[in-house]
Amino acid sequence: MRLIFQAYSMLFILGNLMASQSQSSGGKDAINTTIINFNNEKMQITWATRELFHNENVSFFYTFGESKHKVWKPCTTYLLDQDYNSGCLFKTEGPTLAISIRNSNGSEELYSKKLKADFYIKPSPPENVTFFWKEDTVTVSCNKPERNAWCLRLELQYKSKFDKEWQSRTSKCCSIGEQGFDPRKCYAFRVRLSRLVPYCNVVNYSSDWEAETFWMNGMLLDSCDDDVTPQSKTVIILSCSLSVLSMKLILTILLCKWQRFRTSVLPTIPDPKHSLGDLFNDHNGNLQEWLDKNDHVMLQTKLEYEEPVSITEAESQHEDGNNSEKPEPLEKILTFPAAAENNDGKAAEIACLIPASNTTAPFASFHVMNDDTYVML
Repeated sequence: MRLIFQAYSMLFILGNLMASQSQSSGGKDAINTTIINFNNEKMQITWATRELFHNENVSFFYTFGESKHKVWKPCTTYLLDQDYNSGCLFKTEGPTLAISIRNSNGSEELYSKKLKADFYIKPSPPENVTFFWKEDTVTVSCNKPERNAWCLRLELQYKSKFDKEWQSRTSKCCSIGEQGFDPRKCYAFRVRLSRLVPYCNVVNYSSDWEAETFWMNGMLLDSCDDDVTPQSKTVIILSCSLSVLSMKLILTILLCKWQRFRTSVLPTIPDPKHSLGDLFNDHNGNLQEWLDKNDHVMLQTKLEYEEPVSITEAESQHEDGNNSEKPEPLEKILTFPAAAENNDGKAAEIACLIPASNTTAPFASFHVMNDDTYVML
């Protein structure tokens, strides 16, 4: 029984192949045509115009069905090759098709052919493709077509970013499984449908590839250039944060070192306005006026500073029993010119404070020089 079934199958296939062979008429005995039935919805038939019909524009007619009284329909949508008709696109209306190529006005038939439209089907790309991952195994499936699903095969191709060639697997429509995927690698996947030859098609037509998808360890990625797991992203973020904090710390230490170096090499010069504020604020920089007002304070400060030193020196000399020619440093300091004997205290203080014409006397943060008094900052 099995052999009988196989014999009937072969006879059926041979009958369809013979029905699909061309039946020629006119002067063209052999014309190569390309026939595509797009998912049993639209037919596209093309021919080599420039090789077969030199400088001649032909017309195309077609009809569906087995009726002896054929009703030919003219082509309404031509495909052009350098302004010459080179093909026709029309709607699929049945399993049996007859075509006729004629001269430009349709009065003379140049070529005719009868064929099985179902043997030239080019399927559409698979719809609603899903990926199911379980450890190192992936299962790919798509929607099952309503008609002749047994004629279709689902083809899966995949490769990692380390592979140069696609690896291919084929299975019945509409599911396929494959194992052995490395969870550390990113893979690109694509699928398509193809028709069985010679059982369903006389031409090996496959659908266009479905859009590629990229997966890594069961996670969908935009591309294999982005094969970064969430854990590694967290590590990168933490590393960047630590790097920024380290840079801030290093910059702070360098800044402190720079401040110390700058202070040691270029010490700051105090502003006399802070130590002599009353000179500039109360006297507008008038040194003589400021001296007249503050000379008694300076004299008192000097006396308080030098008196203990003088007394100490006198006591030291007395204890050593050394009668030198200069036993009276305190009297020298406290002795004033004649103006002091006449009770002119003011003149005596000025005589002690104002230096001679060619000397320099220090006052806090400035110097008084000569009779032409000025401030050196």
